[in-house]
Amino acid sequence: MKKYDLIIIGTGAGLMVLEEALAQGYHCAIIEKNKFGGTCLTKGCIPSKMLVYPADLIRETEEATRIGLDFKSPIINWEKISKRLWKQINYSEKIEKEFSEEKNLDIYKGTAEFVDDVTIRVKDQDGNYSETITGEKIIIAAGARTFVPPITGLEVAGYLTPETFFGDKYPKKIWKSLVIIGGGAIGTEFAHIFSAYGCKVTLLEMRPRIIATEEEEISELVEKTFIDKGIDVFTNHRILSVYLEEGNKKIVIEDNHSKEQKIVVSEEIFVASGIRSNSDLLKIENTSIKTDQRGWIITNQFLETSRNNIWAIGDINGKYQFRHKANYEAEILINNLFSKEKKEVSYATVPWAIFTYPQVAHVGLTESQVKEMKVKYWTGTNYYHEVVGGIAMGYSRHGDSGFVKIIIGEEKKILGVHIVGPHAALLVQPFVYLMNSSHKCNESQLKRKVKSIEELRVICPPLGTYMPIHDSMVIHPSLNELTAWVIDKINWEKPNK
Repeated sequence: MKKYDLIIIGTGAGLMVLEEALAQGYHCAIIEKNKFGGTCLTKGCIPSKMLVYPADLIRETEEATRIGLDFKSPIINWEKISKRLWKQINYSEKIEKEFSEEKNLDIYKGTAEFVDDVTIRVKDQDGNYSETITGEKIIIAAGARTFVPPITGLEVAGYLTPETFFGDKYPKKIWKSLVIIGGGAIGTEFAHIFSAYGCKVTLLEMRPRIIATEEEEISELVEKTFIDKGIDVFTNHRILSVYLEEGNKKIVIEDNHSKEQKIVVSEEIFVASGIRSNSDLLKIENTSIKTDQRGWIITNQFLETSRNNIWAIGDINGKYQFRHKANYEAEILINNLFSKEKKEVSYATVPWAIFTYPQVAHVGLTESQVKEMKVKYWTGTNYYHEVVGGIAMGYSRHGDSGFVKIIIGEEKKILGVHIVGPHAALLVQPFVYLMNSSHKCNESQLKRKVKSIEELRVICPPLGTYMPIHDSMVIHPSLNELTAWVIDKINWEKPNK
């Protein structure tokens, strides 16, 4: 049985930890059942944005009539769009090749299965197992996958998920019609994409409103815009069954209140009804690692599981499913593994964006969450049509105008910011920095002898430094990364004179 200093399951944010471990001289193993790079690179946020940007441009040209511009209908080159997308996905091959050349690393392709707390075997696509391996330290970064609801006839009729869409079921041409099951972030994003490309889209959601993670008024504006753009939106509806007829897929839906039934006909079905943990694939039940009722691995403030020397980062711990959050956790874990001072995670200022149309961005608490806290708070809303920039875009009334909503607590503390409209992902980022700007000195480090002024500034940064940018999560993938990551380009060893 091979023994390793460190075993990492998953090649998303886990690769960040792996790079540092190799630099520290660790003998490592990494296990990956799919392509290198994780969900974001191969079947999530990055390839989807290759589809979102053209869709955004189409919608913007349509909206330009408000300001006196009338563009011809775009000619969509699906082949060229797809070629750009797959070039990005296939970057995973380069990543895998680079790591395969590492002398102190073994790569195992397949699904990791725990035999006990410290012993793992890997099952390949043919069901064959590797030799068992053991690790002194283990990091679980195995992610999550689409939850497919148990709908009668769905398996027979066939469907796509984000995983299969960016895989063997990627369409050779744009569908004429598409039903999307699920009105969350992924569902609304794909509704925007294919509707803009000329596909007839129907969006089905069981809950009373789409993107239920957001403020009610944001959900209302996005739904109204969708309907205006020709998307059929059915909220408060459940799916009874699916069947094939005359080459089409027919979805029987029922209103949760009236019990009225309808049949929606579509060329294809796209399932985006939430995600589930991959912990079941890992045979977690063979270990002492605790999970919650939904299968998410439970971690503490240091990302430690219930088993000593085993950590969990990324989607699999159930605490926000965003790549920038996973990267943040990886950085915390790197510190805790390879330095004497432990850092704690904080999810108070996790920002995110939904790249639908109109765009949505969010940081902090919603108003309903603040109400549950039973504290004093104040809100303010500013609409695009109330400022010159918004007027220049052609916004003129509440009905179609996006807005910024801010929630302020006592002592003028920002509790939450919610934006819907053009460039929402960019506009929210300054609030993220503000919410991370209240630095406190690291008291444990101050107790030891400080060797230099520069060291003191790291331990206790003064106001006006770049530290709020350094310490803040940046929505991935958004153009905010362009400005935030410029700090990483500074060569501190060579000051300019």
